[in-house]
Amino acid sequence: MDSNTSNDDLLLQQFFGEAARQQVADNGFTQRVMQRLPKRAKRVDWFSRLWTAGCIAVFVVLFVVFRGWELLAVHFEVLLRTLLAQSFSVDLSMLAAVLFGLLFVGVGEAVSRA
Repeated sequence: MDSNTSNDDLLLQQFFGEAARQQVADNGFTQRVMQRLPKRAKRVDWFSRLWTAGCIAVFVVLFVVFRGWELLAVHFEVLLRTLLAQSFSVDLSMLAAVLFGLLFVGVGEAVSRA
């Protein structure tokens, strides 16, 4: 990274840092606007839950009509036969990279929730 880029980053951080500390006097305008916003309608929640239940019901019906369990069984059998027929080895560097990635994401999630 060259000095111009780091100088630009420093200037941006300084500018936005100062802007974040500033308070804008609005004489209660923000509070009044927030109070006048319409409340979330309960019928929207009801409709959302009804829509979700309907989609699940359609999925279950289609799964039964088209005998989805047979398709799943065939795919599972093919997967097992392929795994048993092939010899495979584990690349330890790839395994370490995956584990490090999972650890990195997990720590990030834990920190963001705290």
